[in-house]
Amino acid sequence: MQKFTVKKVAVLGAGVMGAQIAAHLVNLKIPVVLFDLAAKEGPKNGIVTRAIEGLKKLKPAPLGVPEDAALIHQANYEEHMDVLKECDLIIEAIAERMDWKTELYHKIAPFIAEGAIVASNTSGLSITKLSEALPESIKPRFCGIHFFNPPRYMTLVELINTPTTGEAVIDNLEAFVTSALGKGVIRAHDTPNFIANRVGIASILATMKEAENFGLSYDVVDDLTGKKLGRASSGTFRTADVVGLDTMAHVIKTLQDNLGDGPGKTPDPFTDMYGTPPVLAKLLESKSLGQKTGAGFYKKVGRDILRLDPESMEYVAGGAKANDVVGRMLKKPAGERLALLRNAEGAEARFLWAILRDQFHYAAVHLETIAETARDIDFAMRWGFGAKQGPFELWQQAGWLQVATWIREDIDAGKAISSAPLPDWVFNGPVAAAGGVHTAEGSWSASAKKFIAKRQLPVYARQHFPEDVLGANAPSFTTAGTTLHEDDAIRLWTLDGDQNDVLIASIKTKMHAISPDVAEGLALGVDLAEKSYKGMVIWSNDEMFSAGADLQAMLPAFMIGGAAAVEGAEAELQNVMLKMRYAAVPVVSAIRGLALGGGCEMAVYSAKRVAAMESYIGLVEVGVGLVPGAGGLAYIARRAAENAATSTNKDMLPFLTDGFTAAVMARVGTSAIESRKIGYLLDSDVIVPHVGELLYVALNEARAMFNSGYRAPARRSFPVVGRNGLATIKGQLVNMRDGGFISAHDFHIASLIAGVVCGGDVDNGTLVTEEYLMTLERKAFCSLLENAKTQERIMGMMSAGKPVRN
Repeated sequence: MQKFTVKKVAVLGAGVMGAQIAAHLVNLKIPVVLFDLAAKEGPKNGIVTRAIEGLKKLKPAPLGVPEDAALIHQANYEEHMDVLKECDLIIEAIAERMDWKTELYHKIAPFIAEGAIVASNTSGLSITKLSEALPESIKPRFCGIHFFNPPRYMTLVELINTPTTGEAVIDNLEAFVTSALGKGVIRAHDTPNFIANRVGIASILATMKEAENFGLSYDVVDDLTGKKLGRASSGTFRTADVVGLDTMAHVIKTLQDNLGDGPGKTPDPFTDMYGTPPVLAKLLESKSLGQKTGAGFYKKVGRDILRLDPESMEYVAGGAKANDVVGRMLKKPAGERLALLRNAEGAEARFLWAILRDQFHYAAVHLETIAETARDIDFAMRWGFGAKQGPFELWQQAGWLQVATWIREDIDAGKAISSAPLPDWVFNGPVAAAGGVHTAEGSWSASAKKFIAKRQLPVYARQHFPEDVLGANAPSFTTAGTTLHEDDAIRLWTLDGDQNDVLIASIKTKMHAISPDVAEGLALGVDLAEKSYKGMVIWSNDEMFSAGADLQAMLPAFMIGGAAAVEGAEAELQNVMLKMRYAAVPVVSAIRGLALGGGCEMAVYSAKRVAAMESYIGLVEVGVGLVPGAGGLAYIARRAAENAATSTNKDMLPFLTDGFTAAVMARVGTSAIESRKIGYLLDSDVIVPHVGELLYVALNEARAMFNSGYRAPARRSFPVVGRNGLATIKGQLVNMRDGGFISAHDFHIASLIAGVVCGGDVDNGTLVTEEYLMTLERKAFCSLLENAKTQERIMGMMSAGKPVRN
């Protein structure tokens, strides 16, 4: 099969989705051209220009760094159609109008390169009908692609083929979207709203209906249907506001137009629930479209969040919470939890059972027509709607046949949202025998009437521990491979087979905090790696690299021996960082999520970093009234000297400023790209789009470095700016303090940081070692531990989880 390479992508349509898709491509270094209509007035690319400028203002930020907006090439259909011939992938993302899309296809068809894939980003239009507008030669290379908003952050992408789409085309696109864009791909059947929006919007509509039935306010419903239920923290009505009520209405209309009785419609036993809720209709009529217009189900007035009263259509005080008793029910094991909710007397508990039952019921009835397997529905709800579990996973975990019986009883009693019976496969045959739809063999396909294993494309070999559904018995990284050492703090292990030549260190503490035991384990790991392996990779398969030093673990030592006792622990941690940096084999940090404080220091003292796009890296100790204490400030000073050495500018202070400012402001990179700009990642480090590929890439980087004859950097002295630079920085800090921009304690902390990164009371250009700067850093850290205001900040953070400003 010919290799599919994407050298350039065209995105057609500079609306909200098109512009953000282009931004995500740019984040990942994929050249992209953004097209739209030629402007009637001013520059012809005016529409695209305004869209790109708008990207810089959006929150959450679609761009890793705002200046990368300039990398999006601008084009219009009047002047630049020949540019399409250079593109290997064309993503059409114009408004959800079948006539507009097909008209555009007629226009672009003569300019589509041979072999290029064309995909329509649509939330629910028929892909097969859209394909009819294309020439026969292009139809095999056409499919649907549905990104979820915002494209940078949402995992899910649905791919939808047509009867004429080539199998290799859809395989190639899945590989590209997975590995190059970092997404979770499911293949949906060409049915209205595909999988995620079909099940998700039906669930939202059912939730709205059940909320009305049980007389619950929107804020209480959102409290019940957010994190407590294992779903997105925004709950139901807040999510609708964020998505946009007009967008939601469009998706509902797709259901109304295509499902039910009548010519050209597909019969659906749940048709009655697809009606636009009256309150939603009133909000649409008043142009209250949610967050984008400032009002929807909620409205922010000053610092207050008001909720809509559906009776009066006025906004009233919000913030009501669910009953604590229900909260306790939701912490019970799945089977007990559902039984408690179903049998409870309170409205809130019975409401929760009702919406869970409705989703189970809907997913089971529609599985045969909308998805290849139950796995696709569960992944769709996880990746597209932020659920921790899909509906089939929860149903199976709670006891398949018991829950099925409860659902059937509610259907028979007229309590369910539809009278449609559950399919026969729920109660009889392989699913009933297996106790659910997910097995080690595969997940249930209602259309094929068998369990089907996950698709095995070559791209998935890059994921050592791919995400899987409950019941699949997928291997866990916590027990996989061969363990060389394990305690409560860390596991040192290797993969099996020909992948066992690099040691893996997986931190096990809460939030992967770096305790003395973790430090000891890392030191042991370096010793083992130097003795028997090609390198060591620091990696754990969850949402956090490390939140930093374990302050709680330090408290007993501090209470007994004061700062002197902590200084010894800090010295040991600094020694571990240097041991990693100067190890005879490469140490590679595989970073995802938070790498803060000591986690950031662990990363910068590694030989190399492999970071997921969504990595948030920074030295944040100032937030608890401390300075970085495990070598972070020594790193800033060393990097300033190294950068200055490559410049003709002999003044080293400008090279120090950014690192100093980042530490003083506790600045955290809001992406791996920004972390590179700050200096916590280097140009030579690797940014990996898909978090599931982090371990694969990190192991290969360590292996390649070793096989290339890796040698640790030479231990050398480097110059510091000394007392002259310190005086300059402190002068600026005095102005900030006297101007009321920072407190006296902030001034004190910043001065200590400046003292370390400048090298203390020495002449400009004095050569120092990392050990010398670490001594200054350690003394500053310990002096602050004894400061009452720092102690207030530490206790405030540990008790309330929020920084104290004093």
